[in-house]
Amino acid sequence: MRLTPKSPEVPVPRLVGLMAVDARETAEAGGVLLASPDRPDLHVVDHVVRQYPPPGVAVPRGAVVTVWFDAGDGEGGGGVREPRRGAPPPGGLRRERGEPEDPCAVLSHPF
Repeated sequence: MRLTPKSPEVPVPRLVGLMAVDARETAEAGGVLLASPDRPDLHVVDHVVRQYPPPGVAVPRGAVVTVWFDAGDGEGGGGVREPRRGAPPPGGLRRERGEPEDPCAVLSHPF
């Protein structure tokens, strides 16, 4: 698809998987700008892991596409995702309780 300067809308390019420099060049060639809430300088060597709006959506020329980067080693890697819970405690069936006793047996107990 060839873009002309008179095109009022442009499709958002696919930026996921690209490094910051490549993502910026691709965005500029596609007629959009980049912003990143987790890395405002955009001079990182990390890869884009998420973008909004998604690729292929028509946006006005010069619109801002928000991208998020992989945190890399030593930076947590959680990004903007929700915290993950740990694995279930070990033990499995060994920790399972037995059947409850008959509730009527307690009432019929002689005093």
